[in-house]
Amino acid sequence: MSTEQQKRPDGRDATTTDKPRVVTLPEDEDRETLVNYYHQMLLVRRFEEKSDEMYKMARIGGYCHLNVGEEATVVGFCAGLGPKDYLYTNYREHGYALGRGITPNAVMAELFGKETGCSHGRGGSMHMFSLEHRLMGGYGIVGGQVPLAVGAAFAVAYRGSDEVVAVQMGDGTTNGGPFYESLNLAKIYKLPVIFFVVNNQYGMGLPVEKGSAVADLYRKGCAFDVQGERVDGNDVLAVRDAVRRAVKVAREEHEPYIVEAVSFRHRGHSVIDPDRYRDQEVVKHGRSFDPVPAFAKRLLDAHVLDENELNALEEQVEQTVNEAVSFAEESPFPPVESLFDDIYASDEHLLESK
Repeated sequence: MSTEQQKRPDGRDATTTDKPRVVTLPEDEDRETLVNYYHQMLLVRRFEEKSDEMYKMARIGGYCHLNVGEEATVVGFCAGLGPKDYLYTNYREHGYALGRGITPNAVMAELFGKETGCSHGRGGSMHMFSLEHRLMGGYGIVGGQVPLAVGAAFAVAYRGSDEVVAVQMGDGTTNGGPFYESLNLAKIYKLPVIFFVVNNQYGMGLPVEKGSAVADLYRKGCAFDVQGERVDGNDVLAVRDAVRRAVKVAREEHEPYIVEAVSFRHRGHSVIDPDRYRDQEVVKHGRSFDPVPAFAKRLLDAHVLDENELNALEEQVEQTVNEAVSFAEESPFPPVESLFDDIYASDEHLLESK
């Protein structure tokens, strides 16, 4: 299910229409669900903007990659998964942690390297983890998470349970060997795994069509007879529905599935990337599809929310994010004597896993 190809200002093929689409809301969507999706998208946006600010104030160390511009992709993806399904991510993961239900306090504290963070301050921006929320970690090695997710899907199939394993990755990952090896094994063993490709149109500084011989990334599953589809990553409902279709195939048919969500990265690859390799007209064009105000307009046009309610949600989210920063600031760093904790699994942990 490919989106229409158009030309961007620089002459390259676009993966969205030339102008932002006017999309009406389905009549069968309930108000609470729609408002919740918008609230989550707005939370991811404001959280990431605050993370950028805190990084530049040296409150956050290490690397930091933001989901700005990808909010509909993030929220739609998480909404399509079940609460018991497993998720493996890459290093651009703050929004996915929030989407899986980890509190903004715990995510921000993790960014600050504090003991109250979801990985007790040991993971930082790129390595968040929560077994409770079935978030099985973010991984800094490009494609490193993909074979691990396939291994987890093998374990699910082996024990005969009905969970699905979803693995999120960027477009650049689909050019690496681990992606193809994982597709092959997933198909051979009929594993319940979803390969979720976030095509934000740039692998670091390289446009997708210059780094991949096949620009329709979902088609890369054809070599292994793996089903797939491409979806508008700026439409939260379209992403959710595509993921639900993938989940149905993985859970009921025990087959792998690829979903490629096409979005646009509003900023550089990371917080420190000045983003000088993209023509400003291209960036301006890409940002015109901004999913957050677009969904707000859909809610307004459908009379799901009015301006006062939108403003109230904005204030609520701002307060939530500011409280997360205060919580992180006031939380303690991990004690020095805990430096070597959890490096190896203890006998107690091994017994619990049996």
